[in-house]
Amino acid sequence: MYRCAAILAAGEGKRMKSETPKVLHKVCGKEMVNHVIDIMRKAGIEDVNVIVGKGSEKVKAGTADRNVSYSLQEKQLGTGHAVMSAKDFLSGKTGVVAIFTGDAPLIKEETVNKFLAFHEEGEFKATILTSVIDNPAHYGRVIRSAQGEVLKIVEAKDCSEVEYKVQEINAGMYCFDIESLLRSLEKLTNNNAQGEYYLTDVIGILKNEGFKVGAMVTDFEETIGVNSRVELAETESILRNRINKKHMENGVTIIDPNSTYIGSDVEIGRDTIVYPNNMLEGKTIVGENCILYPNSRIADSIIENEVEIQSSVVIDSRVGEGTTVGPFAYIRPESVIGKNARIGDFVEIKKSTIGDNTKVSHLTYIGDAEVGKNCNFGCGTVVVNYDGKKKHKTIIGDNAFIGCNTNLVSPVEVKPNAYTAAGSTITNEVPEGALAVARAKQVNIEGWVEKKGLKK
Repeated sequence: MYRCAAILAAGEGKRMKSETPKVLHKVCGKEMVNHVIDIMRKAGIEDVNVIVGKGSEKVKAGTADRNVSYSLQEKQLGTGHAVMSAKDFLSGKTGVVAIFTGDAPLIKEETVNKFLAFHEEGEFKATILTSVIDNPAHYGRVIRSAQGEVLKIVEAKDCSEVEYKVQEINAGMYCFDIESLLRSLEKLTNNNAQGEYYLTDVIGILKNEGFKVGAMVTDFEETIGVNSRVELAETESILRNRINKKHMENGVTIIDPNSTYIGSDVEIGRDTIVYPNNMLEGKTIVGENCILYPNSRIADSIIENEVEIQSSVVIDSRVGEGTTVGPFAYIRPESVIGKNARIGDFVEIKKSTIGDNTKVSHLTYIGDAEVGKNCNFGCGTVVVNYDGKKKHKTIIGDNAFIGCNTNLVSPVEVKPNAYTAAGSTITNEVPEGALAVARAKQVNIEGWVEKKGLKK
């Protein structure tokens, strides 16, 4: 059966008090609406439509890499009106549309799969995702018959005294037969306390026409929507704990889960140890038997097996097997560090490749460079890659030895097995096997201190 999804993402989110559309606020490093889109895709739904409203251009930009279509809800006149705005997306389709909200990122893949199966196997025209909670407060109530059959959904403000006491609530997530939904949307009215078009009224319309409506109960935690910064933080905590638990169950040691921040798309190999105050973000992949000591940030990077990193930043780069990084190193985007290398304290690597077994131990900057294998960089080396207008490239061959406080003025090449003397400024090619000395000859002026009256 054909399946598609519509994601409600048009709300302004006034309680967020932000210029950023509510659904673009991040939970565990990813925009809430992108969490929902990604879950739809994991559940096998490829055709996804995002219903946008205020801040629509920002939402489109924030989801541009997700290969979704968009519908515009120009005025926010309720959830029913939002789905009406997706009429062009739904028209001509037969099958099931799953409707989820872009501010509820805690829904699980397995729940979506179960929900779709429940809807299709029950041959329902509509199915509601529900939860049972002690204090339903402002949530719409799911009203059932004595036999458990769904009769209708009543918004909290429209509840009778008896209905208000019902503890089963509408999670705001649905499956609909597409053709039945489109017919019912044409019959919606805004005759209610809010003067809005409620999607929940479609349930009553379908029931009155004699169609079957189902309801599947799930854990309330999965259905939580975010409407404020406080709720954003609470949702972050729930998802972070869920992510950390998954990794620990897969064989990763996390010393203190409460102070470890791992994005939802991060992969970590078994027997890796993650110390407190690490942040692993984006599409990061960490291999097996790594040790991530405290206070590092790793984003969109590949860390191969048996790497040790401490108190460092690695962004959009690759670190080879057996390499050590830090403390206080900065590996900037588009860098590739080889195997069994050493990137030490206060070292910055920018858009460079570092060969296997090369040691860059401390106080060094390497930018726009190709560095070979088995090289050694002395303390205080600088690759001078910028002339004020353009960046230039430096090439350093295998087994080269760069003396302390060397300036390599790009573009320049140091051939394999060459050396540079400490304190040199290298502006020309250094031949293979040569020692380059580029500094003024030392001159000692005897008695200079006394003559200047500086002797103490």
